[in-house]
Amino acid sequence: AGIRTVADLRALGSVEAYRRLRFMSPGQVSLNALYALEAALRGCHWLDLPSSVKTVLQQEAKVIDTALRRGLSPRCRPD
Repeated sequence: AGIRTVADLRALGSVEAYRRLRFMSPGQVSLNALYALEAALRGCHWLDLPSSVKTVLQQEAKVIDTALRRGLSPRCRPD
């Protein structure tokens, strides 16, 4: 996925890192991975993410999952 360091993850952000992982291994990467990536950036456990953050992440994951089902490029976001 091109993410080798914490600095790489910070530069990409949790949503882009998740998008890359989902397109690489669609059946093996779940929403919990996105929570974990975001929590790693915030320095907390994923269960401690505020519900408002989880809601935003869920919305982003839906966009990514829709793109995955449609077979869109991992670098393209649907309109």
